[in-house]
Amino acid sequence: MDENYQRILEKIAGSSGLGKEEIERKVEAKRAKLAGLISREGAAQVIAVELGLNFDNEKLKINELLPGMRKVNVIGKIINLFPVRTFTTKNGETGKVANMVLADGTSNIKVVLWDTNHIDLIENGQVSQDKVVEIANGSMRDNEIHLGSFSEFKPCEEVLENVKTEKIVKEKKIINFRVGDSVQTRAFVVQNFEPRFFHICPECRKKVVSGADGFICSEHGKVNEEKKALISIVLDDGTETMRAVLFHEQLTPLGITELENSEKLLNQREDLLGKEMIFSGNVRNNKMFNNIEFIVDGIREVNVDELVGKLGQ
Repeated sequence: MDENYQRILEKIAGSSGLGKEEIERKVEAKRAKLAGLISREGAAQVIAVELGLNFDNEKLKINELLPGMRKVNVIGKIINLFPVRTFTTKNGETGKVANMVLADGTSNIKVVLWDTNHIDLIENGQVSQDKVVEIANGSMRDNEIHLGSFSEFKPCEEVLENVKTEKIVKEKKIINFRVGDSVQTRAFVVQNFEPRFFHICPECRKKVVSGADGFICSEHGKVNEEKKALISIVLDDGTETMRAVLFHEQLTPLGITELENSEKLLNQREDLLGKEMIFSGNVRNNKMFNNIEFIVDGIREVNVDELVGKLGQ
């Protein structure tokens, strides 16, 4: 069962007093009435409204947040604060955006700040790493909290200890992947493509551009670049297929080590087809092709003993 759907059922059951089986019957009846044109999550949210339940303005733990929620209220400790970035819109206007990871005792989540008043709190030092902050009237976009001009963001005196600092990775089937998910899945490699090469700055690790006098980094000027590679593959776990992207550091665990030898590389790519492995990473939207893709940051071999142990539980 999809994890988000399960969490919605639990919240409805806890607030309404109905059993989960009864709620599921209502969900399926609603989907049937709408000719299956609504997801189970969407139908469950409609049922919640029909039951008079409204989770807006309710102070929630991070692991209770669901994609699509509005008026999100939460308290958490900043465990990772990224530098404020300046961007230029298509209209030529400039703006700022700030990103952080917020944690409580249940989980952690990425928070994106768009309002200059909120960002000022970071730039003037009122909000910093390891500080506890309170968020009100945020909105969930995929699996991130976004704060705009109607949101509240302020330091909080509440003390939070033993927060979840480790990356939260969910085991999911590909068919249930959602943008913003950090996931792990066991899948077969059914297709792979020629590696693509690019160059990065050895200082900031950002992509550099080729100039008349060598490679240029926007931050460090002319640099002695490092050559890197990425490979795209297609994964299939029996529920769906999805394009996955693996950067240089993950190519060796994948079995790709001969990037400069075309004949050996071809053999390694052929050996890779049909191989089953466990992949972990993040699901994101590819804006160029308007589809979702899996950015892999971890690979490991399938442990048969571990699988047998899970089946026996």
